[in-house]
Amino acid sequence: MKEAILQGIALGLFLSVSVGPVIFGIIKLSMRFGHSAGYAFTFGVSASDTLLVILGNVAAELVRTALRYEKAIAIVGGAILIVMGIISFFFRKDPKPDQGDIALSFRKRDLLRFGLQGFFINIFNPAPILFWLTTCTAFAFLPLKERLMLFATTLGIILLSDVAKVLLAGKLRNWLTPHVLHVINRVSAVIFVIFGLIILYRFVYLP
Repeated sequence: MKEAILQGIALGLFLSVSVGPVIFGIIKLSMRFGHSAGYAFTFGVSASDTLLVILGNVAAELVRTALRYEKAIAIVGGAILIVMGIISFFFRKDPKPDQGDIALSFRKRDLLRFGLQGFFINIFNPAPILFWLTTCTAFAFLPLKERLMLFATTLGIILLSDVAKVLLAGKLRNWLTPHVLHVINRVSAVIFVIFGLIILYRFVYLP
């Protein structure tokens, strides 16, 4: 169980520093409409991540039950993570930061709209869907309780980091230069490969 928590923390920290449309949505709404709007957007994203994790684990459990070959599942999952990392390193385009004008205008009745915006921006983005499905499959060899602990820890870390991004929106907006985004993308791709290699090593070389 302790190992599952540590893996969840590592995975959560990795996803927390990844860049994509979500972080720019957080920064944009937080700076233009206030922290409340940023929090609403963040909780919408968190809800969609939770849904994707649940669906991914259901699919992984079906695969595990049907095949009953946890070593084969782990090897395939690890290999997919490595391939995703390589593709991301060489072919993924760097996201462009939003440099639009800041115009504070916030209405409380818009909170639900901001939350739904975060939910649908994340859930209709192919990257999170592919990532969660692949990751859930890669960790399908773990017992259900350990997987629940791993992904609960991961989602908690991501939510806390997104809340921090709301509070630091102004500084992040200036810090996320094209060069920084390029470096973060490359580091994220390497971490994908490392996760895959760890899973492969565990099942191929360790008894």
